[in-house]
Amino acid sequence: MSADGKLAGAERKQIRISSDEDITRVKNLRKKYNAILVGVGTVIADDPHLTIKNATFEENPVRVILDSNGRIPESARVLDDRAQTIIVTTLNCTKNWGPDVIVIRSGTDRIILSEVMHILAQDLGIENIIVEGGGEVIASFFREKLVDKYSVFVGGLIIGGRNAPTPADGDGWAVPEGVKLRLDSAEVLGNGALLTFTPEY
Repeated sequence: MSADGKLAGAERKQIRISSDEDITRVKNLRKKYNAILVGVGTVIADDPHLTIKNATFEENPVRVILDSNGRIPESARVLDDRAQTIIVTTLNCTKNWGPDVIVIRSGTDRIILSEVMHILAQDLGIENIIVEGGGEVIASFFREKLVDKYSVFVGGLIIGGRNAPTPADGDGWAVPEGVKLRLDSAEVLGNGALLTFTPEY
């Protein structure tokens, strides 16, 4: 995020905030996890691959996308053959993304994250996940007390704007009194700092 706590401008256009050192850190971090999870908003806004450069299908982490209403475009890069893709949606969504995509349906109108995490672990062997966004997804994980570690890179940039997205977005507080965090480490990475916290639920 920027030094004023923003992920992008009010129009949600992607902006380079991370230093080269932080980008390298994230690439290496992805190698340590079974899966990368984002919400459909991130897919629509950024069209990411969610893969590791030059990695094989087997080497790439599984891509998990939360999409309650079946909004992922058929042309989205997360549907390519570079890695396994799992789409999590609701029971009300009947969209089919093809035979190569695993679909998990949970909840009638809203995805039940705790149930999804259980399915991913017990049925699909996914034991650790890096949640990369967007803001409403991250807030939902905090709300359900599913965050074990929270790391944020703060870059040397001011963006501004009352409607610019933040790391934990949404209509209000993630929980009534906020989520208390314990600072575990602070590390300078280029023109910014990596802060790592443990939630104290």
